[in-house]
Amino acid sequence: MAVAGLVILRQRPGTAKGVIFVTLEDETGIVNVVVWRKIYERFRRAVISGRLLRVTGRMQRAHSVTHVIAEEIEDISAMLDVLVQGEG
Repeated sequence: MAVAGLVILRQRPGTAKGVIFVTLEDETGIVNVVVWRKIYERFRRAVISGRLLRVTGRMQRAHSVTHVIAEEIEDISAMLDVLVQGEG
């Protein structure tokens, strides 16, 4: 499954053993993304600095909460400039 959206929150709790939680938002709502340490190391720059991300991964549901477990992360922030130009 692939999702894309604006990064509205990044969390790296000290108790999460290197797991990073990213919340993305698009016009349909929000999605929570779980980034395991190994994936973070591969896509570090995108996770840290991306404003608009495309995430491919597995969907996981637990206790009525849905997450995407990231397998690939792509920084598509450059597309924001195209969107802004299109409005002008």
